[in-house]
Amino acid sequence: MNPRPRVVVADPLPRDGLTLLEEHCHLIDAAGANLETLKRDLLPAADALIVRSRVKVTADLIAAAPRLRVIGRAGVGVDNIDLEAATERGIVVVNVADGNTVAVAEHVFALLLALVRRLVPAAASLRQGRWERNRFVGEELRGKVMGLVGFGRIGQEVAQRARAFGMVVLAYDPYVPEARIRELGAEPVSLDDLLARADVVSVHTPLTPATRHLIDAEALARMRPGAYLIHTARGGIVDEQALYQALTEGRLAGAGLDVFATEPPGESPLLELPNVVATPHLGGSTREAQAYNARAIAEQVLRALQGQPVRGAVNLPPLSDQDWHAAGPLAPVAELVGLVYREGLGGPLEDLELRVAARDLPSERGFELLAGAVLKGLLAGVVDGPVNAVNAAVLAARRGITLRWRSERHPDLPVPVVELAGGRGPRRAVAGSLSPEGLPRLVHLDGLPLDMVPAPRLLLTRHHDRPGMIGKVGGLLGMGEINIAAMQVARRQVRGEAIMVLALDDPLPPSLLAEIRRLPGMEEARLVHVPVTLLQPASRWLSSEGADGGVKGGSGRDEPNAPPVPGAALAQVWRERAG
Repeated sequence: MNPRPRVVVADPLPRDGLTLLEEHCHLIDAAGANLETLKRDLLPAADALIVRSRVKVTADLIAAAPRLRVIGRAGVGVDNIDLEAATERGIVVVNVADGNTVAVAEHVFALLLALVRRLVPAAASLRQGRWERNRFVGEELRGKVMGLVGFGRIGQEVAQRARAFGMVVLAYDPYVPEARIRELGAEPVSLDDLLARADVVSVHTPLTPATRHLIDAEALARMRPGAYLIHTARGGIVDEQALYQALTEGRLAGAGLDVFATEPPGESPLLELPNVVATPHLGGSTREAQAYNARAIAEQVLRALQGQPVRGAVNLPPLSDQDWHAAGPLAPVAELVGLVYREGLGGPLEDLELRVAARDLPSERGFELLAGAVLKGLLAGVVDGPVNAVNAAVLAARRGITLRWRSERHPDLPVPVVELAGGRGPRRAVAGSLSPEGLPRLVHLDGLPLDMVPAPRLLLTRHHDRPGMIGKVGGLLGMGEINIAAMQVARRQVRGEAIMVLALDDPLPPSLLAEIRRLPGMEEARLVHVPVTLLQPASRWLSSEGADGGVKGGSGRDEPNAPPVPGAALAQVWRERAG
């Protein structure tokens, strides 16, 4: 029996949110541990690491964890994780994209209201025994203009609350369609226009090389005199020295800051200004958000440890809900196809093409997920170290393996078909689909149709169709006390080329496999070991969000009760439509 995976939790998280991990893993509470303790004592045996923002997961830290398979960030940003080093090692990095959304949006208004109503100095004055009502006259938000730099999940939540205050909302985000911004009640504008018009500028972009010091001296100079800046995104997006200058010169009325370029910020001069309200990175620090993040990251980490695709993997293609339900269930099919192509057919690793026939086709990002799954099936067990959808493309490129893809829309096809073909001479090919129960299944080998749900051990043969061949193979297996669970046979023509796939209940010794290969008329006989992750319903590969236990086809329709589609029919459709 495999030992329970070891999961190191290096930052404080609500214990009740980690119940799922405790049920399946050995959980190690290392909150507060220093980096040396993590590297020396805890990470060498760890399969997973969970952090928030305190621990910096550097390449050096990753190198100290040779067994590490997944890093979980219980929050949104992953700028404290070396993604390149993790991807190189094939370590899945997951986060929780929406757990802090409401908490941060509310914190924006906590900072803003504290500024415009002058709550901090007023409270301090009252504590000192003074009653200075005339000194602390504030401003209303109603009628003012809120400018959002970034219009993702948090920006959209801020916009909703700004409208509730009666504010006009402007949004700048080059990655969100203007129609979508208008649909959500905001006006799409350029950054220059936003800075010139907004009474309040609130920053909601990730920290990237392109956004570092996005709000610099020049941008601050373009803001309206007397405007407010709210910053709850990531330290480094705002040039703090330039902001200090703008505040001390009176060009801005005030700033609300929850993040800093260096945290803790030490003796930052910004903290000495009376028109600055600052908090120690509290945007996502609510009981509700932390409990949600703990539960969500526990689920993501467990899925990754079990070898299942995870929705929140940041070093995999980001997928929309529609793409995830279209491509997610096909990922195990794609991996199975890659595995059988390599082990069952011995297919050449040149001129590889991934082809999908479906009623509704995956997007480009969906194809990236499927390509990673195919390459995982091709390379796992062949190269040193772990292979998964994170690093499969990198490992393939190093070996000169390229994979192109193409698709064929077929409105009458009830379930998608995924095929991998390769070779410059006679093409070798294997295709798979989903059974009515959502299990991956094989639907053709080299164009010969079959309908086979895989088992842990599959014996694939290619032979001449002649009397007694099936009996000879079965006889050898019987003499070896190997039970046959299922069998499929297909042929191109009578007495011509044929294939056979046998699901075996028992291990097949190499000596017995060699005897089968020596049978007269036997062209090939190969054994395929199928991992347990490919023997489960595809619904397990979907995130719990939006999943109802059924398998979603590319159209989003429920498919678990659909009538079976014979493999021969699927193979024929593919041959006719895709060539």
